[in-house]
Amino acid sequence: MHPMQTIAIRAARKAGNYIAKTYETPDAVEASAKGLNDFVTNVDKEAEALIISIIRKAYPKHTIITEESGELAGEEADVQWVIDPLDGTTNFIKRLPHFAVSIAVRIKGRTEVGVVYDPMRNELFTAIRGQGTQLNGYRLRGSYAKDIDGTIIATGFPFKAKQHSLTYMNMLGQLFTKCADFRRTGSAALDLAYVAAGRVDGYFEINLKPWDFAAGDLLVREAGGLVTDFIGGHNYMSSGNLVAGNPRVVRSLLATIRETLSESLKR
Repeated sequence: MHPMQTIAIRAARKAGNYIAKTYETPDAVEASAKGLNDFVTNVDKEAEALIISIIRKAYPKHTIITEESGELAGEEADVQWVIDPLDGTTNFIKRLPHFAVSIAVRIKGRTEVGVVYDPMRNELFTAIRGQGTQLNGYRLRGSYAKDIDGTIIATGFPFKAKQHSLTYMNMLGQLFTKCADFRRTGSAALDLAYVAAGRVDGYFEINLKPWDFAAGDLLVREAGGLVTDFIGGHNYMSSGNLVAGNPRVVRSLLATIRETLSESLKR
């Protein structure tokens, strides 16, 4: 096992166990708005502090990038830990048991380790670059769908950036005529983990942040899938626009998305 993966797993489990424990005591959860339709709780912050403490103990010089605290610069800027302590905060607040801890390690701009932990189901998704993706120690491969027909596609609404809603709804409408159905679960990290596990065939979303998908991106790719931006390139780390699935599903999704975007630009 990669030594940084060992630390990432330890941190994810520690934070996940804390989150699961507080889920059972909702009166102790304090939520506040940090932006439009964007919430944070004391649980997010405490889980993040637990993760940072474990990483700092093992790698005090590494840089840490987190959803709640921003960038915590270290002497070794080439190594970045990208963390979402609670991906699916709204689900957590509403007591919908679908959320995860997401931790990725990026070295010189390339993701080397990805860990997504679902504490409610005790499902630990892990990947090391070049060594495949696992769920609780068992090797994963993504969907074998040959095209978009009959597929289940995961997605997320751009609820923090509703200026994109018309474009997004047009994409959704065009894709709905071709796939079987959609799933909108409220956690990008778990959506990508489910692509890696073949539980959904593909995924697309607009305007994500790196901590939402850095770990899940590696899970998909190490399970034999592709992750691209909306034009089939690799600019998704900065654009936040993601398409994921096996190569054939991604090709079909991109064809429809490009067509929709082209039509939107003509209007």
